[in-house]
Amino acid sequence: MALLELRDVCKVYDMGAEQVHALNGVDLDIERGEYVAVMGPSGSGKSTLMNLLGCLDTPSSGTYHLNDAAVEKMSDLELAGVRNREIGFVFQTFNLLARTSALANVELPLIYAGVSRHERHDKARRALERVGLGDRADHEPNELSGGQRQRVAIARALVNQPSILLADEPTGNLDSATSSDIMRLFDELHAQGNTVILVTHEAEIAAHARRRVILRDGKVVVDEAQLRTA
Repeated sequence: MALLELRDVCKVYDMGAEQVHALNGVDLDIERGEYVAVMGPSGSGKSTLMNLLGCLDTPSSGTYHLNDAAVEKMSDLELAGVRNREIGFVFQTFNLLARTSALANVELPLIYAGVSRHERHDKARRALERVGLGDRADHEPNELSGGQRQRVAIARALVNQPSILLADEPTGNLDSATSSDIMRLFDELHAQGNTVILVTHEAEIAAHARRRVILRDGKVVVDEAQLRTA
């Protein structure tokens, strides 16, 4: 079985008197170690699919298995546990705590997981070193550049050794040179064996992935391997 397996997944939102069909029968398998870019125009279902893949939401119908576990049958508490264990999130806006050191930001998932203080410090420092910020552990977000803040966010996403690194427009708030640096880091993380899923509207960012999935009107209209051109 694939690491992620979606079968006939639909997501319907009730918007007052009308229903919005955000996803319409999505079938998708993603294997461990893949590097996938999810693309599509506004309203195509990208964000909804990301929320489902990240266990931030559940399907209205259909099935979603993550590591052979049926996500659609989980309670909110079970979903929170899966998010913390299995998924590392990287967001466009970094989502770091202000007035809190880089080290403490990276430690957050470990606190939720009940890891001891000494082990948290050790794992968080190693994660920061992995993204090239070992010498910035004591710096707060306002003392870091945008690219450094995103590296802290990536370290936080990696610290629990998740099954999936899920990145939503990870370079959206960065200039082109910094974006290139961050994408090189994602390339390195994939080369080290991480499963990476990028949600992006930028072709040059998607070009880093080995596979491209395009959504339109809540359906997968393209799912193809691609040679890396970036």
